Amino acid sequence: MDTIIKDYDFSRIEPYWQSFWEKHKTFRAEDFSEKPPCYLLDMFPYPSGAGLHVGHPEGYTASDILSRYKWALGFNVLHPMGWDAFGLPAEQYAVETGTHPRETTEKNVDNFRRQIKRIGFAIDWDREVNTTDPGYFKWTQWIFLQLFKHGLAYVDEKPVWWCPALGTVLANEEVVDGLSERGGHPVVRRNLRQWVLRITAYADRLLAGLKGIDWPDSTKRQQRAWIGRSEGAEVTFSIKGLPEDKLEIFTTRPDTLFGATYMVLAPEHPLVAKLTLPEHREEVERYIATAASKSDLDRTDLAKVKTGVFSGSYAINPVNDEEIPIWIADYVLMSYGTGAIMAVPAHDVRDNEFARQFELPIVEVVENANQSDNNEVFTGHGKMVNSGAYTGQDSSVVIKKITADLEGSQRGKAAINFKLRDWLFSRQRYWGEPFPIVWVDEAAYFRAKSLPDDGEVADFLPEKPVTYTSEGKIFYALPLPASRLPLKLPETENYQPSGTGESPLANIREWVDVWFNLSTGETTPATDAQPDGGSDASPWVKVRRETNTMPQWAGSCWYHLRYLDPANGEALVGKEIEKYWGTPNQYIGGAEHAVLHLLYARFWHYFLHDIGVVSDPEPYKKLFHQGLIMGEDGEKMSKSRGNVVNPEEVINRYGADSLRLYEMFMGPLQDMKPWNTRGIEGVYRFLKRVWRLFIDRDGAVSAQIQDSTEESPATERLLHETIKKVTEDIENMRFNTAISQMMIFSNHLQKAERFTMQTGKAFLPLLAPFAPHIVEEIWARIGNPSPVSSFPWPNYDPKKIVTEKVKLVFQVNGKYRGDATVEKGLSQEEALKMAQSHQRVANHLTGKEIKKIIYVPGKILNIVVAN
Repeated sequence: MDTIIKDYDFSRIEPYWQSFWEKHKTFRAEDFSEKPPCYLLDMFPYPSGAGLHVGHPEGYTASDILSRYKWALGFNVLHPMGWDAFGLPAEQYAVETGTHPRETTEKNVDNFRRQIKRIGFAIDWDREVNTTDPGYFKWTQWIFLQLFKHGLAYVDEKPVWWCPALGTVLANEEVVDGLSERGGHPVVRRNLRQWVLRITAYADRLLAGLKGIDWPDSTKRQQRAWIGRSEGAEVTFSIKGLPEDKLEIFTTRPDTLFGATYMVLAPEHPLVAKLTLPEHREEVERYIATAASKSDLDRTDLAKVKTGVFSGSYAINPVNDEEIPIWIADYVLMSYGTGAIMAVPAHDVRDNEFARQFELPIVEVVENANQSDNNEVFTGHGKMVNSGAYTGQDSSVVIKKITADLEGSQRGKAAINFKLRDWLFSRQRYWGEPFPIVWVDEAAYFRAKSLPDDGEVADFLPEKPVTYTSEGKIFYALPLPASRLPLKLPETENYQPSGTGESPLANIREWVDVWFNLSTGETTPATDAQPDGGSDASPWVKVRRETNTMPQWAGSCWYHLRYLDPANGEALVGKEIEKYWGTPNQYIGGAEHAVLHLLYARFWHYFLHDIGVVSDPEPYKKLFHQGLIMGEDGEKMSKSRGNVVNPEEVINRYGADSLRLYEMFMGPLQDMKPWNTRGIEGVYRFLKRVWRLFIDRDGAVSAQIQDSTEESPATERLLHETIKKVTEDIENMRFNTAISQMMIFSNHLQKAERFTMQTGKAFLPLLAPFAPHIVEEIWARIGNPSPVSSFPWPNYDPKKIVTEKVKLVFQVNGKYRGDATVEKGLSQEEALKMAQSHQRVANHLTGKEIKKIIYVPGKILNIVVAN
């Protein structure tokens, strides 16, 4: 630095060292190295217009501490950053203002990048990725083509939120209480053609794989529940008067079949219209229209009063041939199971509520020996009653017997069911990855399939064609070959919805309608003449492009792979590079992604492993969730509450090192904790004390530092204890206690008359991962020619930390507020200082007068304060 800084001036120190690291590419990872690899991954952010808030840097700071620590241990560290940049807000802004989503996204990315760089993270910016970059989504499209080729992508009619007034499909988050968020217009559920990925084909493997990964137990439980594996039976009910049709249901309790007194179909079930009798049709249609305006949550979890209508038809119970009424009710969802259930009101709470509401029969078939209240719904196992030949047997045994009997009579079979549904993989939006698919008629499809072996299009055709029917005509999906990727979005100034439910792409006719070469996948505008003049053998046909786009989840399913080889134009990731880096050693991100992102990414990674792209089936073997940072009012930060804290304001006032240090000092990383501005003032004072330990008021090296090689026994012992604890705490991500230990050691140095340069050079690298800017500056000022970021991690000597320790409990007004391991014989003054620097204790002392101190050495320090 050109001029000597006498005081701790973070406003000059931090920009200087950030520029130094960027200029010298200090944290650039090598593609291959003799050093062991260490890959540390953060969940990359969606670059919103609001920019960062103080919750964002929490996880990034944790991974950055690990990154700098691993560099110091001699690892080749990959710590990248990128942007999950396709998203709904940019498109909404485009609809309102006409600003292209790309322009908005680029502006937001630039802001996020600038803000993140101000915090001083050890990121390899040469590996930055952006899901909206054509060089990136080329490979997102390529993965889709592979899924398509292997029969894991298909088209189906799926319900979406449709707003007639706006003429567009809405995302779940755009619907509030049955109305559009924009304009407050009524919305209804409407079936539209959607791409769907067959994630259910991997359900068993995704479930089994959870056993071998180091994830929080709560996250594993959520994934297991979402996959929802159930063993039971598929049972077939015939329909009175409709001998050609059957109702299929899945049940985990076939032993209760004799208690099935009615059936329920979801309003969307395909047989509803056929089995509804004329005298009930008007009521049923009215009910279906009402159900279409409800969300799945409204229909199930929040439905206190059950609703439904009788269809007029009856099903035949396969175990006793009794006729039971078929009802239509919205508490049954088409998206779960078969969209039909047998209702056993004596042994299912929801069925019981419905039966009582509509005065339907309730027949007990499993006896509860301990039941005293006849109105109680018994869902357990017991002796069978009212069950024909099975009466008197134990219900848990009858499950297998009755299933075998059903199979023998061809009315059912043993089955495994999953709560997991196939992944709805399309959106009716402009701002997303276009599908590399065109739609053709039957003749064109089979021509493409029969072309010579060198036909590029045919290389990606699945064994079974993907089709959809519109106005009685069948359309077939043909893929663009890999050589035609990326398929880019067309330029437009109109982002308004199509009005038909299709995406805004449907409005851009010159992009949608094209000539397509059935062999090579080449395209030209349909407004042009046929490229080869129109011979009978011509491979050119007019086609219509797919107008849906992929969901935001697509780009985030595989970004961890692109960081390994971001400039590769020939492959998603090079095989040797992928084998060198493998999967991330640590993945850090919010628990809110426990199911969707983490499950979808696992599915794609398993698939890529199956086709030989990656060497390991699991993408993230070790996962850590940082806790939320709440507002000072204890509520989740939001603009509407006015409790959002901007990290740049904190940096401007206290510096990036203070921000980093405070976010790690607030409490255990995994815990939820409130922001406290007074707390950051405390760590800022700590950094100023560290500065003064090494730099005097004239800007020279402090006279307290001696050139002697002999250190005092107490300082030497505490130094080695500190090295040991900080090392262990970083390994276990206990950053708050590592900082506490460094505060204890710095306080000790402050009270010591002198300490050796050797001691200072052992302490500073411990602090460097937490507060890198100030440490780099001090390190340079005390005469080190190379930056501290290139200095090896200090080692401790176990022989020098042997001492008698005791646990000291801290109390405030007699209540436990924390504890610490201390040396025997610690003075009351030293004990009080330790208590005041303890985060949990300090929270109860701030702004309060200390009235009395009760100290029992080696046991308790009780601080009495005025209320």
